[in-house]
Amino acid sequence: MTNEADTTGADGTGQHGGTRHDSGEERAGGDGQTERSEQPQQAQQPQEDGTQRRIAAMRGAKRVLSRPHAVLTLGEQLTALAADAGTVYDLDEPVDIYGGGVVAELERRVAGLLGFPAAAFFPTGTMAQQVALRCWAGRTGDPVVALHPMAHPELHERGAFGAVSGLRTVHPTSAPRLPTAAEVRDFEEPFGTLMLELPLRDAGFVLPTWDELVAVVAAARERDAVVHLDGARLWECAPHFGHGLEEIAGLADSVYVSLYKSLDGLSGAVLAGPASLIDEARTWRHRYGGALFQQYPAALSGLLGLERELPRLASYVAHAKVVAAGLTDGFRAAGVPWFRVNPEVPHTHQFQVWLPYEADGLSEAAVVQAEETGVALFHQFYPAPGGVPGVSLTEVTVAAPGLSWTAADVTGAVEEFVRRVS
Repeated sequence: MTNEADTTGADGTGQHGGTRHDSGEERAGGDGQTERSEQPQQAQQPQEDGTQRRIAAMRGAKRVLSRPHAVLTLGEQLTALAADAGTVYDLDEPVDIYGGGVVAELERRVAGLLGFPAAAFFPTGTMAQQVALRCWAGRTGDPVVALHPMAHPELHERGAFGAVSGLRTVHPTSAPRLPTAAEVRDFEEPFGTLMLELPLRDAGFVLPTWDELVAVVAAARERDAVVHLDGARLWECAPHFGHGLEEIAGLADSVYVSLYKSLDGLSGAVLAGPASLIDEARTWRHRYGGALFQQYPAALSGLLGLERELPRLASYVAHAKVVAAGLTDGFRAAGVPWFRVNPEVPHTHQFQVWLPYEADGLSEAAVVQAEETGVALFHQFYPAPGGVPGVSLTEVTVAAPGLSWTAADVTGAVEEFVRRVS
């Protein structure tokens, strides 16, 4: 059985998912989710053991670049939520029942932050975006969505746009970046909606410049297309653009944001847009099975993320540049024959690292380093896309625990890691 496609990350946090899909390989980590294709139980057991070992190594490490709450046990998570939730919501209020209460408060907060009149909570981002784009297709009369071939719906949702929502996708560009204004304006096929993933995660969490983004949106408007933002990680884009969340979101007709990736919530997503669109989205949410009886744990953790993590993200983004520079110096000092920090200067607090070794050996070296030294620099590595032999990548996230690392600390940890790579 396969979990929701907002998959877990190479560094084991709920903030970022693995970049492979339908590989038959379990991917699990800090957010406690896993994704695997169906296999006999006996074939899964070694993977389960490896996952638990990675989580144990991360829990035991004294130094990490990020440590999401999802590496905690069930008891620890429940205790922490009960202890902290009262700081963001009155716990004497009744629980939510099919929405309302704390869920409505979360929706109100997100709508206000993004500058939209309304918002709706969804259990998953996959559902939120399918509903949004289905609604836009009905309004424009055009079921074609222009997006990047590396966008989340194309790589991580098992063809859901076509199978479930009756949508068809086209790709203005296949370059590892978002499309340019010219590519959107001159694309040979008509489309009703342009979907932009900010940042484009599988290309390395990359972003256009502000002027490029404005121009792309203008080009879509020239074609009378609706613009929807896949803003699962929109929260950390403001430093790169030099503009606030409301101004960024205001370029689009609708925006989806995640509550568990950058904000470290338990789960959930919010779709924001015009009131009439959100009203229709609530109807489709019910039809898709997303009107859950009670959702207060996810809603409370989302409010905590807005209160605690959102104000810190700019510092994480700034320090990711320090960490990336330290990694580059470390690989050079260790004599690694080839490597890539992508982007060389991160656009957000997340980026990729590519190395010329097999993924299993790199993942083992990362776990051994954490076990032997108490330093968890990397977590799980994955084979390079396209099956390029002997090349692997991982994703790095810099969060609160990583702020204490100097570039020299990172360089030293890299040298210790490379020594363990066989």
